[in-house]
Amino acid sequence: MSAIPADIETDAQPPMAIPLRHFLVGLAFLLAGTLLGTLSPLGVLPGATGLAHVHLLLVGWVCITIMGAMTQFVPVWSGTALHSRRLSTIQLWTVTGGLAGFVLCLLGGFYGVLPAFGVLILAGFWVFVYNVGRTLLGVRPWDVTERHFAVALGFFLLVTFFGLLLAVGYARPLFVESPLTRSALRSSHATLAVFGAVLTTVFGALYQLGTMFTQTELHGVDIHLRRIEELGYPFGVVALAGGRLFADPTVARIGGLLVLAGVGAMGLILGRRLVETAVAWNPMLRRYAVAAGAMVGWALVTLPVWLSSPLDPTATFGSPAGTHLLLLGAVGFVVAGTLYHVVPFIVWVHRYSDRLGLEAVPMIDDLYDDRLARIDFAAMGIGAALLVGSESAQVLRIGAPTVGSDSTLLVLGGAASVAGVAVLAVNLAMTVRRHGDRSLFSIGTAGDGSARDPVAGDSRTGDSPAGSPPEEFD
Repeated sequence: MSAIPADIETDAQPPMAIPLRHFLVGLAFLLAGTLLGTLSPLGVLPGATGLAHVHLLLVGWVCITIMGAMTQFVPVWSGTALHSRRLSTIQLWTVTGGLAGFVLCLLGGFYGVLPAFGVLILAGFWVFVYNVGRTLLGVRPWDVTERHFAVALGFFLLVTFFGLLLAVGYARPLFVESPLTRSALRSSHATLAVFGAVLTTVFGALYQLGTMFTQTELHGVDIHLRRIEELGYPFGVVALAGGRLFADPTVARIGGLLVLAGVGAMGLILGRRLVETAVAWNPMLRRYAVAAGAMVGWALVTLPVWLSSPLDPTATFGSPAGTHLLLLGAVGFVVAGTLYHVVPFIVWVHRYSDRLGLEAVPMIDDLYDDRLARIDFAAMGIGAALLVGSESAQVLRIGAPTVGSDSTLLVLGGAASVAGVAVLAVNLAMTVRRHGDRSLFSIGTAGDGSARDPVAGDSRTGDSPAGSPPEEFD
């Protein structure tokens, strides 16, 4: 079994069907997003496909997965009870319904209806912030993970508010007499979403998961790198977003440098944990290794771009040559790797934990198909490499590539990513199906769970756990 700090309270967790539903819904949005991203360069889809693609992946997969993970592990890590199980169910279906309608409006051109679905998305995330925030308020003192989560909750409030303003602006002339422009608000919104809500959460989780599952501790230079990240990164995100919102390149440049320092520091911390581990490599650690390299690589290629033009719309997510390096390499592989432990762990706790010591039970890593895990890792790795290569070719124009060759790399990279994502989803879904005694549909539609739910219950183990069309982000 995986290592776990002695002070983690697994008895404090909510019914396990709750986070599992979040993960399964997130995987469905991941499949839809990667498929849309693959078809988008071919020009066969209507509407604002780029914006729909970004929201399916970031809101649908990453953020819904984050909601499920925080709902599950904040009580576990903090040794407290979740404030409300009912609210955790409401948050999922409110965001899911709002996002599905939002994407359909983007693709169908129904821009006047966008604010209605934007309200649903905002309401779902604010319920999540309230629920997890109330849970954290009863915990003192906060450790490094809890501090990151608290900051991330604040970013979730801001990013959803900005997003609703943008949605209203597509239906009404909201920015006609405003000193703020739609493009500035959109750039600030994207900054707060990726670098604020998402990466702050990822960093907070990695301080626990990166040490827990490598069975190592931070020491030496790690402590200094953590200070750089924890003290400078949140202020960097605020400064970068604020500088972009008010078109101040100096403030944005300072913020960008702090963000780069924080991302690079976290990449080095995670990389050092992986180098020092004595634990056998598994799907989780392999994906973390990709993420660590992607963080450092992205920071290096983005440094000259943000130094020269931090307000450039094409550099919202860093260097145009590193967008997929950040979103797929740094964020996507962390989320995918974590799911390879969390989903089997949830199933294992209920199905096998009460049999431990009485009969032979499988280990968590025995629940999924390792061959499929290797296949999806290879496919996603090849897809990421092709996508990053396509972006680099467009920026650097190595060998004067044609637009057609760039599009070919994009399609091939997207196809490989879709294949990898599909295998990942099948592997995890079959893990639930094979080791549980419910159908996937009932898992997704059941109530809060009971003591004998096949995917819910208490852990008794010591294991861890009408306006104009929307403008694109790019």
